[in-house]
Amino acid sequence: MPRLLLAVACLSALLCAVGRAASAAPAAPKPNIVFILADDYGIGEVGCYGADHYKTPNIDALAAGGMRFTRGYTVPLCGPSRAQILTGRYGFRNGATNQDATREFTTAEKMIPAALKPAGYVASMVGKWGQLPLGPAEFGFDDYLKFNGSGAYWNTQTKARSYLVNGEKRELPDRVYLPDVMHDHIAAFLAKNRERPFFLFYSLSHVHTEILPTPDSPPDSQDLYGDNVRYMDKLVGKLVAELEKLKLRERTLIVFLGDNGTGEARSDRATIGGRRLAGAKGDLLEGGALVPLIVNFPGLVPAGTVNAEPVDSTFLFPTFAALAGAPLPAGTALDGENILPALRGARGTTRGWAFNQLARQWWARDKKWKLNQAGELFDMSDAPFSEKLVPAGSTDAAAVAARARLAAVLAKLNPAGGVPDRGPESGRHAKNAAKREKKQP
Repeated sequence: MPRLLLAVACLSALLCAVGRAASAAPAAPKPNIVFILADDYGIGEVGCYGADHYKTPNIDALAAGGMRFTRGYTVPLCGPSRAQILTGRYGFRNGATNQDATREFTTAEKMIPAALKPAGYVASMVGKWGQLPLGPAEFGFDDYLKFNGSGAYWNTQTKARSYLVNGEKRELPDRVYLPDVMHDHIAAFLAKNRERPFFLFYSLSHVHTEILPTPDSPPDSQDLYGDNVRYMDKLVGKLVAELEKLKLRERTLIVFLGDNGTGEARSDRATIGGRRLAGAKGDLLEGGALVPLIVNFPGLVPAGTVNAEPVDSTFLFPTFAALAGAPLPAGTALDGENILPALRGARGTTRGWAFNQLARQWWARDKKWKLNQAGELFDMSDAPFSEKLVPAGSTDAAAVAARARLAAVLAKLNPAGGVPDRGPESGRHAKNAAKREKKQP
């Protein structure tokens, strides 16, 4: 009997020890999140979207190893677009309905890094910030490198003569390319924080004007814009290589997105299959609002997937929070949906529509139809190349059903009942809008 009791006691002690060891075992590391935002970069300039004149092997590799969205939308001007992305809220809620208004909202608006911080994330913002208020630190970023304005490359540009790193002003030396400085800052941030989960917001200089030679441009280059697209693609490849070198790639989500469509001056060349997209930057047409959206995460996102569901950029906030295991901000009405199930390959798991607003214009869109604030319904079967206005009195059953369905979406959102827009109808900076009007014949 004593031997039996001793055996039982030993077994009990062993089980307790195993239990303690299991409870003491470190939890699986949380995923890292890298969000790359290209400037003025539409689908007609991305190889994997069928661009006729541009090759982007590194961006294409992200799509080949992950999911490419064919109906990904965001606001067609950079300021409102960034405000929507980082707050997860439409302009009629956060007030950022036009370029000037994006600089007016306060820290009462919570951005992605503030939501991720309780889950243990460290956050860095590298690149363009000038369209947003205050600075990255005030909205939860622990680290930042930011430059003035848009399209900053060399110190021959007034706006690129200096930049800020965590509050410290630094001069950009002669013959030093600011995008390379940005990459080096990112590499240092990744190395420093490789043992903890991080959120990186990489706000690229490329390919916003002023278009200048890159370090790789031949002296006699006849295609400086193409040089810039290629250099941006190269930087994407360098970032992925940095993650691989640090053995972080397998637990890092990468999202690549354009902040709006191709600029007007480049839109004629941004063709797909020989066809120009309808509209360009600044338009609520497809050419302005439809952007490249690629999501890559080994082991979570099925490789080589094409997703045709309409989504808009508000999804980033709740999806990142869900991936990080972070609670959403209390008392804040987020507009985005968590699309993690869709990213894992589950079909029919998104809400089936996207919304967009610029100034006092807006629309809701599903796969085949679009309804705007004026009650105009468009047949989108030839999108992104054309948008066909449906006659107001159409009795076509599909059109009637689509009108009712999308009207219900707009009625629920109620954009007209939100923060009113008081800027130019174009949504552009007031001073720029006035200049554009003077140029009109």
